[in-house]
Amino acid sequence: MGWRKLSLWIAVVACAALITWAVIARVHRWRPRTITLQGAVLRDDPDPRRQLPVAGVSVTATDGMMSTSGESDASGYFKLKFRERLWPGHTLQLMFRKPDYRDYDLTVPMTYRGAGDKVYVAMLKPVVQEKEANTGKKLSVVSNVRIRFTENTEGDENIASAVKTFQVVNQGNVPCNGQGPCSPDGKWKAAVNSVTLDAGTGNEFRNARASCIAGPCPFTRIDSSGFEHGGRMITASALDWSDTATFLLEAEVFRKSINSSVRESYPVIFGRTLNFVLPATQEGVSIEADIDGTPIVFPLGPEMYLSWAACNSRSSHDAASSTVYRCELKPGYRF
Repeated sequence: MGWRKLSLWIAVVACAALITWAVIARVHRWRPRTITLQGAVLRDDPDPRRQLPVAGVSVTATDGMMSTSGESDASGYFKLKFRERLWPGHTLQLMFRKPDYRDYDLTVPMTYRGAGDKVYVAMLKPVVQEKEANTGKKLSVVSNVRIRFTENTEGDENIASAVKTFQVVNQGNVPCNGQGPCSPDGKWKAAVNSVTLDAGTGNEFRNARASCIAGPCPFTRIDSSGFEHGGRMITASALDWSDTATFLLEAEVFRKSINSSVRESYPVIFGRTLNFVLPATQEGVSIEADIDGTPIVFPLGPEMYLSWAACNSRSSHDAASSTVYRCELKPGYRF
């Protein structure tokens, strides 16, 4: 009987310890936290291709007592840090506000996993739909749209070649007697000479090579350590342990240059919006289009002003650091 009571008490104590440990662990893991909320703001449209980013949207997060605000960028991205410590079970209200769009509110519950682990996408409805009102006014037609730009690339230009000869004066069959320089086997008296070439400021030598062109070449040796890697200055030296020999040093001269080329591309048009992506090396962007059949060139300067469209740009997140452009037709125009 005593043994059974002891076993029962041991089981009760073990269960109590397990429950206590679980409560402590849960309280520890459900501690209040500072969270970061991030997401994107898009235009609400049934066609996913027309769910375009909405920039300049005021985004506010509040729990009724404290609040923090931010704004969506050109890609629609927003990021808010709510510095007040929140317990799981509380809720935050995300409010999205921008003129010409309907107000949008989103309730964010503080969960065990954490609200900061999620991405929030807000779909804003335009106050006025994209379709032009039937006012009877004729719309100007924008057609045959092309993008023209200049792309600069850095390249290497071969601007010249360099050639120079030099001699190593020596007399063959003279014992070295330990007085260097000597032949590789140390038997015969040798002589050494060298020549240096300078490519000039901003230039460098490439494909350098040296060779013996006259004299007892089998009894010579060229040291290539001074020119094998190229550079602005190169040096070739030679060892001769026979009669006088003549050597030749040659190399190509290269200079870094910027090469410009005119490129042309075509945008993608969805509804009233055209989109195109240009490389980071682009310059002088212009849009060529026919307005009611008349071809016109529209330079797209830093302000990206067009009479027939409102344009913006943003940097992409790819490794090439491309620039994404988006232009939306103004009232009175159609593609």
